[in-house]
Amino acid sequence: MAEITASLVKELREKTGAGMMDCKKALNETQGDLEGAVDWLRKKGLAAAAKKSGRVAAEGLVAVATAGTKGAVVEVNAETDFVARNDKFQGFAAKCAELALVTGGDVEALKAAAYPGTSHTAQDELTSLIATVGENMNLRRAVTLSVSAGVVVSYVHSAIAPGLGKIGVLVALESTGDAGKLADLGKQIAMHIAAARPDALDIADVDSSSLERERSVLAEQARASGKPENIIEKMVEGRVRKYYEEVCLLEQTYVIDGETKLRKVVENAAKDIGAPVKVTGFTRFALGEGIEKAQSDFAAEVAAAAGGQG
Repeated sequence: MAEITASLVKELREKTGAGMMDCKKALNETQGDLEGAVDWLRKKGLAAAAKKSGRVAAEGLVAVATAGTKGAVVEVNAETDFVARNDKFQGFAAKCAELALVTGGDVEALKAAAYPGTSHTAQDELTSLIATVGENMNLRRAVTLSVSAGVVVSYVHSAIAPGLGKIGVLVALESTGDAGKLADLGKQIAMHIAAARPDALDIADVDSSSLERERSVLAEQARASGKPENIIEKMVEGRVRKYYEEVCLLEQTYVIDGETKLRKVVENAAKDIGAPVKVTGFTRFALGEGIEKAQSDFAAEVAAAAGGQG
């Protein structure tokens, strides 16, 4: 009988998509024979999830959870929007957001965490859900935010259930002021983030490569006007300032009043809250962002391959 090692269990899980405990049982039943264990799982219907793992999952839910000074947001994908209305799927997404408050933003740690009320992991629970519902699913990503004093506030746009929807936002506010008023401010800022889609918190946080690319594009556009270089430089700097106003949260115009910069909104609110307020971070998850591109690229590859035949 072959020794049933952790690596053997892992290999079987990768081959079949079955849960860890099921893989251990299969290997015990087949005296460590890997291929025999694959067949055992298939006969039991426990390897069904593996057949679905190649299908693109770009639907699903974004889930948020908060606990005072900490918040978490996760994305769980499925193949169809119909599954997002499944009670079991919604329950799984909600529990994963709560688990992430403990495990942090490492999605692999989240997958390996003990799933509440069971003796198995979150990934095992997902594998079981895949077999039950009949669609490929994926616990795709997770982010957590925390503050030492203040609040982390969440917002879900067009929520289909509490804390569940297609766009989820977290915003972290550092302050020793009135917690209730601070939370109200955080909710308003989170709603702004959902609508305005900032990329960075402040100018200092803008990705340097993105900024240089933007400068290069702006400079070429300005040169096309035939202006001298000293004028071009001023034109570029003016457009860069405009770029900051588009991508930096604190430089954006507040969508709720349409005229005040977010930075000023926070400063003004501090007077009512009773202490200085600092936005220390935010995150915005939109369901499926980045997945659609992979789908279209794949479709283009198939079309190109088909066009090259014959």
